[in-house]
Amino acid sequence: MVAIAGPPGSGKSTLAELLQNAIAAGGDTAAVVPMDGFHFDDIVLEARGQRARKGAPFTFDVAGFSILLKRIRAREPGVAIPVFDRNLELSRNAAAIVGADTRFILIEGNYLLLGRDPWRELRSLFDFTIFLSVSVAALEERLVQRWLGHGYDLNYATSWIASNDRPNINEVMTQSLAADLTIGTPAGTLLR
Repeated sequence: MVAIAGPPGSGKSTLAELLQNAIAAGGDTAAVVPMDGFHFDDIVLEARGQRARKGAPFTFDVAGFSILLKRIRAREPGVAIPVFDRNLELSRNAAAIVGADTRFILIEGNYLLLGRDPWRELRSLFDFTIFLSVSVAALEERLVQRWLGHGYDLNYATSWIASNDRPNINEVMTQSLAADLTIGTPAGTLLR
């Protein structure tokens, strides 16, 4: 079980997909398990007054995510996983299946190495950890492109980044535990 952590926009999903394809090309099996499938729904976040901070550590079902990872680690057959759909802005339940015979499990998410509970407890579930270190300027550039790509205008994108993504970036960059491997990306060029 390989954890791929890093701030928003660092290329976690891209790296996970590249690794999955490389593993398959080598004749082995891999599955990607995204942490984002455990976002609380907007209805829950609205009720809690947390919608404006969607994506912050407290807006995820960490306990549910931990249980899912334990089931996968125990090699239960056919574990259904949720996948976050950015176009719909919600998690689709049972959107993918991880088979018991899948050799490499690539878990990707911002807070996988966060050094405080309840996130810290996840560390023991990983056999190897990777952290993607990208400059803040490159992260913000990528995030602007992400939000524009989802149909939002530049004002919305820059406002959301300043009020939400930037605090999440800071938290990941300053509060994450050391990884087995840190991939630094000068000027954020890797994985573009």
